[in-house]
Amino acid sequence: MEARHLRYAVALAEHQHFGRAAAALGIAQPPLSKQIGDLERELGARLFNRTPHGVFPTAAGNAFLQRARRALTEMSAAAVDAGRAARGETGRLRLGFIGSAVLELLPSVLSRFGREHPDVRMALHEMSSARGSAALLAGDLDIAITRGAPRGAGAENLVSVSVGQDRLIAVVGLANPHAGQRQIHVDQLRAQPLIVAPPEEEPATLATISELLGERTMPLGGTIEARDVHTIVGLAACGIGVGLGPACMRVAARPDVRFLDVTPRTELPPLVMSYRAGDPGPVLGAYLDVTRELCPNVRGLR
Repeated sequence: MEARHLRYAVALAEHQHFGRAAAALGIAQPPLSKQIGDLERELGARLFNRTPHGVFPTAAGNAFLQRARRALTEMSAAAVDAGRAARGETGRLRLGFIGSAVLELLPSVLSRFGREHPDVRMALHEMSSARGSAALLAGDLDIAITRGAPRGAGAENLVSVSVGQDRLIAVVGLANPHAGQRQIHVDQLRAQPLIVAPPEEEPATLATISELLGERTMPLGGTIEARDVHTIVGLAACGIGVGLGPACMRVAARPDVRFLDVTPRTELPPLVMSYRAGDPGPVLGAYLDVTRELCPNVRGLR
């Protein structure tokens, strides 16, 4: 039994005439009669009564046709679903990202992707650069957005492209003695407790800050670790130190803090989007297409 046998039986039941059914199917009448006869012999039951007034389903025929119609509907839906999956319209995308990516890059990309691919299941995970890199290398993510490219065993099998550049700025509470300034010099930073990301979580960022301060110079006030830009801003508002982070954290402005440019100007490692090399799946490919459109300066996506 093949799908065409189901279509032939349904058409014959609808038209109640071999000639009309054959014309609707686009085949000659003799082949249709033969195929229906073959189907009845395979099933061991007569599906249609042939009468001078037309061809009508038997009880066995009605039972068969009920499921045949369901099967044809499911087959049609399967073809549609396969096409949608091949175009990246359905499926799942697992994305890991650092908190600062939500401030600039992700709002436009995720909003556009969500509108155009509403049936894709998005699994979104905020995580540090180190944890996001590890999860991508372990196969637990499809995309990781990190500060600096992932490193470690297997990183050579990733495609990593820069999707954003930023510089280092400082944030202070209103009671901080530097709150009235527009800039803060590195020498002033060395005299303050610094609120920074944990080195094991954001190694590229902390390497840049260490280089700025001087590898052998620790802040006199020590350091306070904060895992995301919102916490850095919040702790600075509490007056316990000077927060250091990307310039995009100005988006998280609040009335009880001030943002200061750091001098000398210090570029942070780029925001990097990484995924496994090779032919990307349809959903990942669709996400990359949206990123290309909204981030025209991005190079290296394929």
